[in-house]
Amino acid sequence: MQIVRTLDPHSGGVARAVISLSEGMERTGHTVEIVSLDASASHHSEATSLKVHPLGRRSEGYGYSPHLLPWLKRHGGDYDAVIVNGLWQYSGPATWRRYAGSAIPYYVFPHGMLDPWFKRTYPLKHLKKWLYWPWAEYRILRDARAVIFTSEEERRGARESFWFYRCREEVSPLGVEEPARIEAGEFLARFPQLQGKRIVLFLGRLHPKKGCDLLIDAFAGIASNEPSLTLVFAGPDQIGWQKELAARSERADIGERVLFTGMLEGSVKLSALRAAEVFVLPSHQENFGLSVAEALAHSLPVLISNKINLWREVQTGDAGYVENDDLPGTRRLFQRWLGASPARREIMKTNARRCFAQRFEIGRAVNSLLGILEEPRTRLK
Repeated sequence: MQIVRTLDPHSGGVARAVISLSEGMERTGHTVEIVSLDASASHHSEATSLKVHPLGRRSEGYGYSPHLLPWLKRHGGDYDAVIVNGLWQYSGPATWRRYAGSAIPYYVFPHGMLDPWFKRTYPLKHLKKWLYWPWAEYRILRDARAVIFTSEEERRGARESFWFYRCREEVSPLGVEEPARIEAGEFLARFPQLQGKRIVLFLGRLHPKKGCDLLIDAFAGIASNEPSLTLVFAGPDQIGWQKELAARSERADIGERVLFTGMLEGSVKLSALRAAEVFVLPSHQENFGLSVAEALAHSLPVLISNKINLWREVQTGDAGYVENDDLPGTRRLFQRWLGASPARREIMKTNARRCFAQRFEIGRAVNSLLGILEEPRTRLK
């Protein structure tokens, strides 16, 4: 059983990771069901063929649901293993109350929610978390069969957030599906103003964490010398930031060179990845970076910051360029890409595809996770 706050694709990578790993495990012969705190009338469960139990929630932030713990007490014994996704949400304490000390092991995927970036960026929120860390999250992690991080970077960072920290650590990467054969035409037909343009693609939520403002400022510095380039932001505007970003583009006199498409799904998203020349994500913090893996799967070189936890794999695989998550670093990403020869760019395209196949294909991620679930380690690290 996978427990997750929501399967809403607008919420970010956690929902996508839960679905892809669960479907991958089913293809190996396992039966996987998902418990979400979405409303029973929600259509989010339609994103997967898996059996989903939407139990509903009352509070939007914490995700409290009066139905979760009673449901786990009635049906929780039907499963061999339980994975709870995320921290700082009601699903964690409910899982702990049901399974701690029981014969059924539970596992925790923090999904980057112990990253020290949050401690530095939101110190008041971090102080609030400290008030209940010893009574909730600490115990949830301590009593889990394993806490599963998606990279070594995430595992190391988690140890820096709270000194009162004890758990059984494992590392299992995420992955994405082999992409369907879709051409660029569908995306270009929907946005005909991009016909004949060289597309720099940002794929993700419009959020300060993602470095969208840095991207606009850096693009403004090179736009006049590269008239065929267009910067495309493809993602949901969860916090109402698009208006400010658009105004920022207008002030930099690149308003006509920046396009906001909203969230792209299904074949249109795949078509956008085919249409792009390069992918860019100068995030200040990314637990893993599923959109980066998706770009690599489409043989798309990536321009990313070194705060995305798979940056070492990209750099080692020569599948793109990596720089700091600041304005000079983001400018260098553009300068390095634009300064590369056509032959060099073709090499990086080949390397991008190889990097995906060797490291981020979903089958590899599923096998890694199953190795933890089927042969759990009990040694405290």
